Amino acid sequence: MSASPLLPVDPPPPLPARLPAAPDELALRLGYAGLLPFGFGALLSMVVRADVQPYVLLSLAVYAGIIVSFLGGIHWALAMLVLAVPHRRLWTGVTLSLLAWVSVVMPPASGLVIQAVLLIACYLIDRRVYPAAGLSKWLTLRFRLTAVAALSCFLAAAQA
Repeated sequence: MSASPLLPVDPPPPLPARLPAAPDELALRLGYAGLLPFGFGALLSMVVRADVQPYVLLSLAVYAGIIVSFLGGIHWALAMLVLAVPHRRLWTGVTLSLLAWVSVVMPPASGLVIQAVLLIACYLIDRRVYPAAGLSKWLTLRFRLTAVAALSCFLAAAQA
């Protein structure tokens, strides 16, 4: 291996024209609905009794880990849509999933911080990948989702 699996990311060729270049109404609704566990988990981490808080933090950490793995899986999906796949794209997806898995089994004070950083890293990687794939219009949604999800993880970690 010559370079880090996360950076730099080789830009992919444009996606076929049949794929949506921008999120439709369903994608927007589902994306924003996906923030509910983040917001609810962060809020609960601040108001529940001390004996219940570890379960709240664990549930948020598991959800955040699943989302980071999902974001890594997008790189595999994009790779499957083109013939010439940069190996870094596949390594990025696998690395994100492995880091998410490790962060889930860590104590929440550190695991949630790592997950917030991973969510931000996913967005920064996607800022380079999406435009080259013709998906620039998804970045506004990605930024909003990343900002709320990462902030929720940071806030919950502060309660741990």
